[in-house]
Amino acid sequence: MPADDTRRFVRAAVAWAAGHDRAAPEARDLAGGLGAVVLVEGVSDVAAVEALAARRGRDLAAEGVAVVPLGGATSITRFVPLLGPQGLGLRLAGLCDVGEESHFRRSLARAGLGFGTFHICEADLEDELIRALGADSVQRVVDEQGELRTFRTFQKQPAQRERPVERQLRRFLGTHSGRKEQYARALVERLDPGRVPRPLERLLADVS
Repeated sequence: MPADDTRRFVRAAVAWAAGHDRAAPEARDLAGGLGAVVLVEGVSDVAAVEALAARRGRDLAAEGVAVVPLGGATSITRFVPLLGPQGLGLRLAGLCDVGEESHFRRSLARAGLGFGTFHICEADLEDELIRALGADSVQRVVDEQGELRTFRTFQKQPAQRERPVERQLRRFLGTHSGRKEQYARALVERLDPGRVPRPLERLLADVS
């Protein structure tokens, strides 16, 4: 499926799930070129999945795989009925934070689906990437992004001083709009091939 069509499908699916029924015909038309949809909580997760696929030499759009951001875990209740067996009939896979697992399980169960192609991050994807790389490597990436001085200032804040550096980094990634997406891509690109977080590894295997 052409990348432009995949992006159009994602936009239409998100609009449809938000209640804009005028987007439904476009989503239905484009769904014919898809084999699977990956449901993730936000755009940073999209960036990580697509960056890892690219590192593996895979073009998800060409393979008929669309990565759809839910805009928050609870929104899965709207996406599964539209895209799954009760709607467009697409094969579903996904990624979620451990704290949001129950939302995913309930929505999938209501659609008669198992949880096997959905994978859980502890505590979230940023945590998985920081643990996989190690704090020193993550700080080198922060430096390469031109934000090490900003991070050092952040570490001096009273609420951060006593926290382990891994928790400081995780919090830092979420303090600025767009930063999670920026670093999701940058951290995945730095990963050693043998240190890819298991949820990401298994997700890509499920949509191969």
